[in-house]
Amino acid sequence: MTYKKIFGELASEGFNIGDIVEWSTWNNEKEGWDSNIGIITQLYNEMKVHRMVSIAKVYPLSNKSGEIELFTMSLRLISAGNA
Repeated sequence: MTYKKIFGELASEGFNIGDIVEWSTWNNEKEGWDSNIGIITQLYNEMKVHRMVSIAKVYPLSNKSGEIELFTMSLRLISAGNA
């Protein structure tokens, strides 16, 4: 059996806990994209719909909802933390 890379694994290799990242969410009221910023608190792999994917737990700096889970490929690095 050959090793199959985890979906998003390559993207997750560029992140560490404590990194400041950015992601976009759709805003129906403005009919446009909102930029969000947060800090990575955890990186892990999880089974989603019969496939292992790379997930990041992020604490949004807006603190609207507490920690959220995001697919690592949806994140953009703003500033590397002190790893």
